Amino acid sequence: MTQDDANAADIVMGDVVRLEDVLSRDSAASLCKSFFALFGLPVRVLSQEGDLLAEAHRDRPLCSYLNTLADGRHRCSQTLGEAHSVQPDSGSIVHPCFSGAVYRIVPLFHQRRPIGRFIVGPYVPIEAPSAPESLGSVESIDTGAARAHFSDMPRAREDIAEQICAHLGEVLEILVFFGHRAQLASAMQLASVRESYRELAEKSEALTESHEELKQVDKLKSTFLATVSHELRSPLTSIIGYTEMLQSGAAGALSEEQSEILKTVHGKADELLGLISSLLDLGQLESRTLDLRHEAVDPRALLSGVGSTVVPSANRRNIALDIRVSAGTPKIWGDAIRLRQIMLNLADNAIKFTHEGGQVELGAAPAQLEPGDPSGVGSGLFTANRPAVVLLVRDTGMGIAEDKLSRIFEAFYQVDGGTTRAHGGAGLGLSIVKQLVDAHGGTIEVTSKPGEGTLFTVTLPAANPDA
Repeated sequence: MTQDDANAADIVMGDVVRLEDVLSRDSAASLCKSFFALFGLPVRVLSQEGDLLAEAHRDRPLCSYLNTLADGRHRCSQTLGEAHSVQPDSGSIVHPCFSGAVYRIVPLFHQRRPIGRFIVGPYVPIEAPSAPESLGSVESIDTGAARAHFSDMPRAREDIAEQICAHLGEVLEILVFFGHRAQLASAMQLASVRESYRELAEKSEALTESHEELKQVDKLKSTFLATVSHELRSPLTSIIGYTEMLQSGAAGALSEEQSEILKTVHGKADELLGLISSLLDLGQLESRTLDLRHEAVDPRALLSGVGSTVVPSANRRNIALDIRVSAGTPKIWGDAIRLRQIMLNLADNAIKFTHEGGQVELGAAPAQLEPGDPSGVGSGLFTANRPAVVLLVRDTGMGIAEDKLSRIFEAFYQVDGGTTRAHGGAGLGLSIVKQLVDAHGGTIEVTSKPGEGTLFTVTLPAANPDA
């Protein structure tokens, strides 16, 4: 275990390791200055190792005079060093100086452990009436001057000095207590932050691993769907081809019942082929391998073509189909086949979910496409809106509940999901529509009210007028 680890362990256990770790030096310095201003007694605060943490003193004339003499300077330095090195075990210790002054050394404790000490002095006990003979033994000293300076030294009764030092020790220990508590709070907070960070790092790593696993699973799913779809389409195309041959009478005349059966087989095979094609499109869109061939597409021709395709279904259910293209609507810049796929999916859905006698409207009008850049907002602030075309598909059908609107573009999600749902489909149409719109750099929005109908709004970039 390193020293830092040991210190951290001591802090967690509530033990103080070093005075300098828990005592505010600014607070200690202010306390020492106040003590010196109040009592006139020099004071120094030392760590357990003897490092000076705070002090307040003023050189007295006697000390200044003695430091001008080589022998006096040596003795002063030696006495002060001895005072600094004294480590009292319990109570205060009075350490004498050759000058007649004394140093009172007081230990500092926290939780019954010595953590440092403070030294008060030098001062002269009132009980000492005159300078001692040891002061006159300093080489080259002027005895008269030394005795005159001795009389100017700060004085204190020993019992009073002891009481003052006891009070100073209590105040310092209070500072230590609050400093220690602040250190414990800081250490606990730091430990909590580190633990939270560790937990977050572990969760982030687990999420990253899960994400990578899900990506692999999704890739396998897409590969599986693409492979199966390709493998199914070839035999299914053959089934449709042979069914058409039988319906044409290539294998002989058919009875009315046989013709009806083949018609059903052909219809279901067409539905299955459409589902397989949707799966292939979805796989290409998810893997971003779908090739779009952009050109200028006339919205009027686009909607007319879609309308002629879905009008038989509308007529069978007595649904009015209305196509409206506003004057001045520009051409769309996009893949004509995929744009038809978008509108055909939306129109089919509108008719499917509209009651008999309802209405479906296909429309187109000029619009503006707001700039959007995934890399940041800044580019959008300085980029003008782009000319666009808005394509509308509105119906008066059953509508979509608000809590389901956010999920309708999810693959395989169906508004009327369940084993008893009334409408067919695999739930891929709107997902493919959304991804095709995104691939064109456009947007799609939906508003709906149950019982009143649904409006899909597709906004796509307009072609250059010269195109």
